[in-house]
Amino acid sequence: MILVLNCGSSSLKFCLFDECETPRARGVVERLGQRESMLVCERNGEQMHRSLPAADHRRALSAVVDALSEGGLAADALEGVGHRVVHGGERVVEAVQITPDIEKHIEECVPLAPLHNPAALEGVRAARCLFIGVPQVGVFDTAFHQTLPARAFLYALPRALYAEQGIRRYGFHGTSHRYVAMRAGELLGVAPERLSVITCHLGNGVSLAAVAGGRSVDTTMGLTPLEGIPMGTRSGDIDPALVFHLMREGKTLDEVEHMLQHESGLLGLSGRSQDVRELETAAADGDEVAAEALEVFAYRVRKAIGSYCAVLGRVDALVFTGGIGQHSAFMRRRILEGLQHMGMQIDSARNRNHAGDEGEVSHVDSRVKILVIPTNEELVIAREVRDVLAKVKDIR
Repeated sequence: MILVLNCGSSSLKFCLFDECETPRARGVVERLGQRESMLVCERNGEQMHRSLPAADHRRALSAVVDALSEGGLAADALEGVGHRVVHGGERVVEAVQITPDIEKHIEECVPLAPLHNPAALEGVRAARCLFIGVPQVGVFDTAFHQTLPARAFLYALPRALYAEQGIRRYGFHGTSHRYVAMRAGELLGVAPERLSVITCHLGNGVSLAAVAGGRSVDTTMGLTPLEGIPMGTRSGDIDPALVFHLMREGKTLDEVEHMLQHESGLLGLSGRSQDVRELETAAADGDEVAAEALEVFAYRVRKAIGSYCAVLGRVDALVFTGGIGQHSAFMRRRILEGLQHMGMQIDSARNRNHAGDEGEVSHVDSRVKILVIPTNEELVIAREVRDVLAKVKDIR
């Protein structure tokens, strides 16, 4: 069996896969470090809840092991543990076994992903203590985008910043973009090497990718997950000079960073919520500010889709995934307004009645297939773990 871990600063998500790629158990420990820390685990068709006051990553993972064992899923049957790691820099181009050298590299990338890589390291160290001798494998968000050409990943900055510090566009949500692009090809019966697709991962974090022949050729996030489309609380693209202006007006660097990371995006624009569902309800009730926030979001996604049409030249499919992309018929419709001339025509009834599962919402006359595909990052990670372990076995 393969255990997949996705560690955040305040949560630990997990999924246990058997040899047939069937999830045997999944769940999350939320509010790590807080008095209300809670384990929620689905196993054998049942859901259990357990309070874990002030749990850290190690105690949370230990509670997960106990919950699995109580469900007859022994930890000693593990073949490997897969960790989602957000940033691998330029060095890591594929999933790798986590050696001391790789662990050090993940730590060196902390300045590039200060909200994510430290949590991944906590998960790796907790798993090493609890699963002695079990291989740990890192699956990196940035790896899928290592196929970007220089024209897409280089910033127009002094060349030494790239050569000496690796400052460039990296891109994120790689496992999600990889999965939905692959799944789109399967649904359309088109081999990956012949498919051109735009993938839209729309959730609290947002990124788009242009994927040609199974390879990422452009993406909206950059050196860090802050760049690109406005997100739940992140600003996305801004004029860099805004930072200088705010600091001259008296804000500290830490205050500006906090604002851009945690007080901007849909939350900042609306002044009330980062949740699209709440904003849609407010807009329907006449809140013009909420409506404007949603329009800014839709416009920026639409603009990115248009730019990726230019990048790809031919687009076979447009894929929506993530919490917003999967569940919000309203946002899908707003995003696609005005793109009919690019061959993207949504079917109003199909879109409105879509329940969030896998399916097509494009009009019969649409040249580009418009698909909704729930992402499955855990499955991608589990497969990557098996591939890495197989390679290690062959080498030995």
